[in-house]
Order: sequence, then structure tokens, then C-alpha cells
Amino acid sequence: MVTYLLKKSYRLKDLKEIEFQDLWGDYGVFTTMWIYNSPPKILFFKEHIQNLLNSIKKYKIYKPSIKKDINKLIKKNIDLNKNYNHLLRVALNKKIISISLRKRVKPKLDFNLKLVKLKREKPEFKNLKYKEILKYLSKMDNSRSDIGLCSDKKIFETGTSNIFFVKKNKIYSPPINCYKGITYKFFKSKTKSVIKKEILIKTLSEYDEIILIGSGKGVASVKTIDKIKWKRKSLKIFHLLNNHYLKAVKKYPRYR
Repeated sequence: MVTYLLKKSYRLKDLKEIEFQDLWGDYGVFTTMWIYNSPPKILFFKEHIQNLLNSIKKYKIYKPSIKKDINKLIKKNIDLNKNYNHLLRVALNKKIISISLRKRVKPKLDFNLKLVKLKREKPEFKNLKYKEILKYLSKMDNSRSDIGLCSDKKIFETGTSNIFFVKKNKIYSPPINCYKGITYKFFKSKTKSVIKKEILIKTLSEYDEIILIGSGKGVASVKTIDKIKWKRKSLKIFHLLNNHYLKAVKKYPRYR
């Protein structure tokens, strides 16, 4: 069960507060950002908001004041004197904006990936059709496990993150049927050598590392996939990516 530090919902037309709705399963979009430290920082804040606005337009939720309204509600619900280590979620459908904060869970090194036959609806967007995924995640210790979303004998992403697959120090990533998140784009700009490749489940044994990347997990190294008896062979690229990530976390400006 998720424990919220804060959860608020507002009518989109006039920003009047209403009873909280998480909006999961609705026709709409969301973004999740890591808020941390005191005074707080929100990692890749501008990029997350721009990505959200792009999705809002695609889903025809857009109105001229939407960016201003989102920023206003975030600022209203952030305490600049509080020490955070939380995930800030902003979700919208055509009538409601919901803002929530929950504790961020740091992934452990003994991390297991569970393969499930499941694919998100319109995976190229960060949409709210997550109910089937949440059924799995609600039964897991999210510091130690996640689900790998598989379809047509291929793996595309996890319930929470993008995935990098490492073989002989080269990084591979599925080209389609997954959402390319802000953290993914950050690492792609740093490594400049992410190779697009369909990842067949039967070929996973060929990979030395499997690395999850996203706002919730940051950078997480998968240790095992029990279903296919895969085990991690190296941590080399994980440490490289994690160093890039920690530098970004440290130098990112405070939220204002």
C-alpha cells in the first residue's frame, strides 16, 4: 500500500480543490518527478513539464493556461523548508489535475525482475492506463523487484522504468513499444551510443547487465530474472551510469 505525504485534486477549469482522485485508468496523462533535499530540488523539472505538455496536447487536454496552472499547483503544494525524498506525480484528465507525493524507495543491489505477458496501451505516451501494472506492483517490494513487460516474445520496459541491456560494454534498448522517459533521454545524451534493438526474451542470457532507469528508481542494476535463470555478470556500466546520474543530482538547481 502506497503511503502519501500529500494528495490533492483540482478542477481543471477553475483550479478549485475537490476530493482526491488518483485518475489511474482514466483517459489522460501523468509525469513523475523526484523531489529531494532541503531546500528542495526537482530533478529534470523543466524537461518533465515540457514532456507532460507534449502529451497533454496529444490527448487534447490542452488549454492556453495549462502550463501556468500546473506550475501554480506544484508551487502551492511544495514546502520550500521541508527536506524531501519523494516522488511528485502530476496527473491530468480532461476535467481534473491531481498532485501527489509519496516516499521514494531506493532500489537494492539484489534486485529481481519478474517477466509478465503485458504491454501498456499506447506505450509511446505516459498515459494513465496502468491498472493492470499496479495490480502486480502492489504485491511487490519495490526496492527489490519490478515487472518486465513482455509481448510477442520480446521485452520492452518495466512497470516503472526504461531498460538498458548491456553486452560486451555496449548498451542496447528496445526501439519501439515503450515510453522513452526523461531519465532515458539524459543517459542517451551522456553515453551517445545506445543501440536500438528488439530484445527477445530467449536472448537475455547473452547480456551481461540489465539496468533500469527512471525517475522512481534512478539507476538500478538487475541481479536476477528467476523465470529464465538469468544472473548479473557485471556492474561496470551500472557504475558508469550511476556516476553520471549522481553528478546531475548534485549540481541540479533548487526548485524556485
